[in-house]
Amino acid sequence: MGQEPEPGNGADKQSDEAHSAFTPPFGVPLPPVPEDGQTTSEFARPAGVDERPAEEHDSSGFTPPRGGPAAAAGTAAPPPAPAPVTGPLSRSTPWQDRMRVMLRTPMAERPTPERLLSPTEETALPVPRVLDLTLRIGELLLAGGEGAEDVEAAMFAIAHAFGLDRCEPTVTFTLLTVTYQPSLVDDPVTLSRTVRRRGTDYNRLAAVYRLVDAIVDEDAAVSLEEAYRGLADIRRNRHPYSKWALTVASGGLSGAASTLVGGGPLVFCAAALGAMLGDRLAWLAAGRGLPEFYQFVAAAMAPAAVGVALNLAHVEVQSSAVITGGLFALIPGRALVAAVQDGLTGYYITASARLLEVLYLVVGIVVGVLIALYMGVQLGAELSPDAALHRQERPVISLFAAMLLTLAFAVLLQQERSTVIAVTLNGGVAWLIYAVVADQADKSPVMATALAAGLVGLFGQLFSRYRFVSALPYITAAIGPLLPGSATYFGLLGFAQDDLNQGGRSLLTAAALALAIAIGVNLGNEMARLFMKRPGETAPARRGAKRTRGF
Repeated sequence: MGQEPEPGNGADKQSDEAHSAFTPPFGVPLPPVPEDGQTTSEFARPAGVDERPAEEHDSSGFTPPRGGPAAAAGTAAPPPAPAPVTGPLSRSTPWQDRMRVMLRTPMAERPTPERLLSPTEETALPVPRVLDLTLRIGELLLAGGEGAEDVEAAMFAIAHAFGLDRCEPTVTFTLLTVTYQPSLVDDPVTLSRTVRRRGTDYNRLAAVYRLVDAIVDEDAAVSLEEAYRGLADIRRNRHPYSKWALTVASGGLSGAASTLVGGGPLVFCAAALGAMLGDRLAWLAAGRGLPEFYQFVAAAMAPAAVGVALNLAHVEVQSSAVITGGLFALIPGRALVAAVQDGLTGYYITASARLLEVLYLVVGIVVGVLIALYMGVQLGAELSPDAALHRQERPVISLFAAMLLTLAFAVLLQQERSTVIAVTLNGGVAWLIYAVVADQADKSPVMATALAAGLVGLFGQLFSRYRFVSALPYITAAIGPLLPGSATYFGLLGFAQDDLNQGGRSLLTAAALALAIAIGVNLGNEMARLFMKRPGETAPARRGAKRTRGF
């Protein structure tokens, strides 16, 4: 079963599962044709088509008819020539959009591979090595924080470029699987790979996208060995910024965030000091092999402890602004955006796992801050939730603080230096839109956050489409000024002071702002794919999932 009989051996009968769907099983007579001439039975043959002899009823649906040229040669008949590729699958469309359309197209309707292989090359093609390369590249993308849909599109693009058109990649939170079936009668080949370590390095992510783009490009003609060498070079690349540079960047991010909530120069320095201390504690915990949860606990305790210490020392400084600034560097905005994006695109298992990861990281932040706040309250610290609510109207200073926050966030994400300026400007525009809608127009902060995040997603997707790279380096750091740091802090402070109602309301506000960021970014991405295109590019349409009904 699964193999065709040898030519000339009529005694070997194939499986009953191979019967054609348009003919009845052997021994079942055809129903009579109605007098009106209209076919009503699914087994009836249209008018004008000759009836097959009885001896052919047990032939396989995978073999050509008797007497054809393929039967004389003993091989299957070649498929008909494919129709020319037009519309969203044309070469003028970016490969990311073409692969998304291909993934949602039934296998029988997919066009031919990017590189047409001769029969000799197809038999000599090292299928396991191609699939292994596909999995290794997908692992780097998934570990770097890329969404499940984009990872599947990249994996399919690699396999499709090397001629494996009957390929199905599957991505979950920690497992990648790819299956290739040469034909309907051949055994499928399935390989899988587990993602055990995750890290944020957008410099490596951009290099992986350049490699995938070179593999897909027909003019580049990258061979399998060249692709493996390129992948090895990417793994050997060093991070663009050292650990101490990341520590300084975390301090700059927290200081800028404290300025956004009304802090002055002293608050800036105190928040930066607390964030850098927390970053060093997190590195120490990571070096001792502690899980990421405890690393977040240690990193959250330091800025909260600095704010409490300043309050106990009766220093004229907004302690709430210091603690809020320290939280900005810890809120897992990147993971939250990726989780919501996976859910909106139909990858519910991966989205659930990412949301669970976000929940654990947030709980770690909550535990670290609550420990420091509870100790401060017991020691007599006077922490008021209203201390940081009266922000000064400093539009220019706030705009520069937002851009500094975005710049520091880009360094923490290990972005390429060529993308830092673009993402900094994108973050400044996001904060400007938020300030105009929330402060000047006096609208809801949730609506202002969603609008600003939508523009971030739109501009980030446009940058990525023109440079054929991932959109994450242009989006993740730009949403930094929009993260709900102050709402998160006030919620934790309410729980520390046994004000559960105030704490619950603040945390619900923080959750609403976080969801507004994620949905806004995803909506901006979709708007760019639907309506924005380069000169000569066709409309990047793609198939969507069918509507799920409630019955």
